[in-house]
Amino acid sequence: MQRIYLDVCALCRPYDDQTFTRIHLETTAIKLILKAVESKKYHLLYSPIHEMEISAISDEVERTDLMYLVSNIGEKIDKAGLHTRKRAEELCDLGFGIADAAHVAYSERAGACFISCDDKLINKCSKVKINIWSGNPVKFCDEEGIK
Repeated sequence: MQRIYLDVCALCRPYDDQTFTRIHLETTAIKLILKAVESKKYHLLYSPIHEMEISAISDEVERTDLMYLVSNIGEKIDKAGLHTRKRAEELCDLGFGIADAAHVAYSERAGACFISCDDKLINKCSKVKINIWSGNPVKFCDEEGIK
């Protein structure tokens, strides 16, 4: 079963303003991906970084929903080992933000496809040539044939 890792930006997409076409398309893609996870086509992974970022969400409903979601349909990756920490530090040195670097390092460690709605982050991933597939949820659905 293929492993996937959705960053918090992607998981939060359904809570964003749906009047924008791009946001609506990405929300639809996220919902399709999560449905495929529930039907056991993909294996969703999450990390302690998810828990930290989600716990900082001010909207109580969104925060509660997301924690419930990741803990019920996802599998938590254990705390970072030395290799994951070093890789996150390398990514920070290459211009990644701390949380983004940690997400990518965890995703690489798990061998999971990295899915984000953050164009700048995805562009950094392609420039640095991370060791896993990375892209936005619409691209993931297109490439995987998820409808």
